[in-house]
Amino acid sequence: MILTNVKPDKEKAKYLLQIVNQTQERLNLFNKEAFASNTLTDYYDILHQLMEAITCLDGIKFKGESAHYQLIKYICKKYKLSQKSSFLQNIRIYRNKVCYEGLQINKNYIKLNHKQIEKIISFLKEIIKQKLK
Repeated sequence: MILTNVKPDKEKAKYLLQIVNQTQERLNLFNKEAFASNTLTDYYDILHQLMEAITCLDGIKFKGESAHYQLIKYICKKYKLSQKSSFLQNIRIYRNKVCYEGLQINKNYIKLNHKQIEKIISFLKEIIKQKLK
């Protein structure tokens, strides 16, 4: 994994936020529990894009192997989400297993965790909103 300092990019952050909003809108059109694996993948994509938007505004970029792991670790440490680090890393692991190993997510996982995921999404969006001021 390589951590690179880059020029802060407000436009890219705004674009990522726009993609997040579109994904959330699509996600809300169907039964999240009935399509649990798709829902988990969408949630991870949303979380990842929000965290990437924050690092765009911070002027850093993670590249290479374990970049997603390091991104989550960085965001959780810097923005006081340490208590959510394991939870976010588990979502990352499940998403990878869904995409690369064919894991089927149980609908109960979404039922039990969607509120916590939505809270984290709102928290990350608030960070971005403050940074874009």
